[in-house]
Amino acid sequence: MALSGFEGFEKRLELHFFGHDPIGLRNLSFKTLDQILAAVQCGVVSAVGNAHFDAYVLSESSLFIYPHKLVIKTCGTTGLLHSVPLLLLHSASHGLKLLRCKYTRGSFIFPSAQPAPHTSFKEEILFLEKNIPASLRYRKARFLPSHSSRHKWHVYCASSKADDFYGGLITIEVCMTELDRTVADRFFRLPGEVKMSGHEAGREMTQRASIPDAAGPRAFICDFAFDPCGYSMNGLHAERYSTIHVTPEEGYSYASYECVVAEESEIQSVLNKVNTVFRPGVMSVSVTGGADERIDIAGLSCRSRAEEAFSGAGIVTYLTFVSGMDEE
Repeated sequence: MALSGFEGFEKRLELHFFGHDPIGLRNLSFKTLDQILAAVQCGVVSAVGNAHFDAYVLSESSLFIYPHKLVIKTCGTTGLLHSVPLLLLHSASHGLKLLRCKYTRGSFIFPSAQPAPHTSFKEEILFLEKNIPASLRYRKARFLPSHSSRHKWHVYCASSKADDFYGGLITIEVCMTELDRTVADRFFRLPGEVKMSGHEAGREMTQRASIPDAAGPRAFICDFAFDPCGYSMNGLHAERYSTIHVTPEEGYSYASYECVVAEESEIQSVLNKVNTVFRPGVMSVSVTGGADERIDIAGLSCRSRAEEAFSGAGIVTYLTFVSGMDEE
């Protein structure tokens, strides 16, 4: 916990592996996962899976495990990158070889509260360079700028191949600040929810905040409410996931949304639904794998757009939107 407030902006790590075992990473035991997460300083509060992947709601965000892909994002003052050595060690024991690594994050609200190696993007890069195998020889790190000098999108990618894009689903990462207060208040426990479990209170928040509108009507939602406020959910639909995390406190309110889609044509619809649910003053959007030339979000103005190609990830497009009242 930062002295000034809770750090909502997540650190995100995505790893892709090659292996002959069709179960792959899903063979990792809960004991092993618990050991890895302990190094990060978080734990599992809820878990669910389907035929394609396993999804975990963490005390500090989410973890998704496919047979040959893993996505972990953590907020607060967690040391996400400390998971890398352990993940590589345990994946190798199951005959898996790392093919691609991607690390992303926004600009922290409380950067001085972050532990090593998250004290700076330079330190994070040095840590990754030291811990990922030499076979990932195509490496690149960039800041993608926004409308404000205070906010940047940090991207590091490393790949065993020089190709720009490995194909597959498009990843959308959304970071929102200055949430509408009416919206933010929905993520505080009501008096009747004080004694509820995190799962019970989470279901109440899911419904009153219209979360299914953003997750999609066919998504199975695994939700959790923290005490006295805060919310996390993972949505599962076939091979696709979605996830939402909310820090509603006034002065540093924050919400994140992430999902995967199959077509560029889906991006604008997703962003409009998310905007309707959260009504943020500032929204930043990162799209990996393809983005329409023009994206319009009702009530928001696009203030900046930046693109960069990364081996193993393709084009990463970073856009920032502000409400009509925000002139920064």
